[in-house]
Amino acid sequence: MSVEKQLLICGAGPAGLSAAIYAGRFGLDTVVLEAKVSGGQAALAAIVENYPGFTSVRGMELMDVMRKQAEQSGSEIHDLEPVKKMERDGGKIKIVSEKDTYTADAVIIATGREHTKLGVPGEGKLVGRGVSYCATCDGPLFKGKRVLVVGGGNTACSEALYLSEVAGEVNLVHRRDDLRAEAYYKRVLNERGVKIHWNTEVKEIEGDKVVKRVRLFNNKTGEESLLDVDAVFIAVGYKPMSEIAREAGVEVDKEGYIIVDREQKTNIEGIFAAGDVTGGVFQIAKAVGEGTTAAVNAYLYIRGGWYGEAVKDKK
Repeated sequence: MSVEKQLLICGAGPAGLSAAIYAGRFGLDTVVLEAKVSGGQAALAAIVENYPGFTSVRGMELMDVMRKQAEQSGSEIHDLEPVKKMERDGGKIKIVSEKDTYTADAVIIATGREHTKLGVPGEGKLVGRGVSYCATCDGPLFKGKRVLVVGGGNTACSEALYLSEVAGEVNLVHRRDDLRAEAYYKRVLNERGVKIHWNTEVKEIEGDKVVKRVRLFNNKTGEESLLDVDAVFIAVGYKPMSEIAREAGVEVDKEGYIIVDREQKTNIEGIFAAGDVTGGVFQIAKAVGEGTTAAVNAYLYIRGGWYGEAVKDKK
């Protein structure tokens, strides 16, 4: 027997939690299913300095506030309950999770994106033993140690800056001769003494039981070298977690991001999407806006218009 809900939200990152806040305030019977723990990628940010209203706040702290607000609005949040399948079933949408089966009038997909792997020898074997995709999670384990960050965007630079407060030495490897990150990061990295290896790629992560060194390749000179490190933090991008949506028939672009209109509607009636899984600008503020828009339009879809309009139509 399935659990009946008016609205089901897949994902409890900034987009999903914002949608849950508005849905709860609208009085919709709402449940949020999160595959891991609430907060999404934003919760892993060491410091957030570009979210309106906060000069500086830790990502986990900001997400904790959002979750509490969503729960206070009346929405249920289930951590560690990934969605396995979704499909339209008559006038409803059927969602199967690892723990239960649900039917809902509408669904908001806010599953975000996940870290891209380097795909080099040693990476998979040494995950959790020196290879990490989250500096704020694992950085404290390498206090005073020599670490390496791979990437050249805002995320990689943010990770490197955080590690500069913890580790003894921080190296940053980037395959190009200039960072893609904002100018702010370029300036502060230099001030913090982070050593940048330009035009350099990681070819292998070495170590028997834990990370011992990395094999580097300079794509400009063709030279290879070894660098002794105790940890490798990988921040080379993300891919959208849209597989369940695609299997349900939701249209995605060539990179796998869900296609939505200005109301966050997908091509399937009753299914909306918001946040990083829709692509575009990857910022917390953008995800919050899309989550809000999706919740408003899901409410209008479920109720047949604003309350006054719905009552008027019934007369």
